[in-house]
Amino acid sequence: MSADISYEFAFGTYEDAARMVGTRTEPRYAPSAVSGARIQHFASMVRDPNPAYWDAEFAKRQWGGIVAPPALLMGLLMPPPWVPTGEPPTASIAVRVPLPGTAIINASNDVEFLSPILEGDRLSVIEEVVSVSPEKTTRLGAGHFIETLETYSRGDGAPVAISRNTLFRYTPATTS
Repeated sequence: MSADISYEFAFGTYEDAARMVGTRTEPRYAPSAVSGARIQHFASMVRDPNPAYWDAEFAKRQWGGIVAPPALLMGLLMPPPWVPTGEPPTASIAVRVPLPGTAIINASNDVEFLSPILEGDRLSVIEEVVSVSPEKTTRLGAGHFIETLETYSRGDGAPVAISRNTLFRYTPATTS
């Protein structure tokens, strides 16, 4: 049995969305600890030979263990599309902001790493809606920019990264 998992947008008005500014989620926990295999698989996909990802002895001396590549951060907490319990994956808070628009694109992302993420770390993330812009018209179409803040922490509660993400939720422009 196969099922396509897709996130459904929350629809509403700009005023509905503006009321979500300041909303924070409960922590969402990674389903498993950061693994060396996952780190090395990611590094191999982007052909990154950094010894911090491949050489356990070097990484332990330099960082305290095998390090997760910075670009892997969001993927470490991306929920799997299927789990045996049948529970649907939790959509990002940006998808849950009620707005018009049938498409979404990541406009920018800025991440500050506070400490290395190491093999064995069990991560969680708390998401917050920081702002929603009034309607803007771009070449893509008319829509709203949604700014979110994600705070990533390890199992002991220590924050490891802070990510500011700006997404554009829009209705695609029609071409004539």
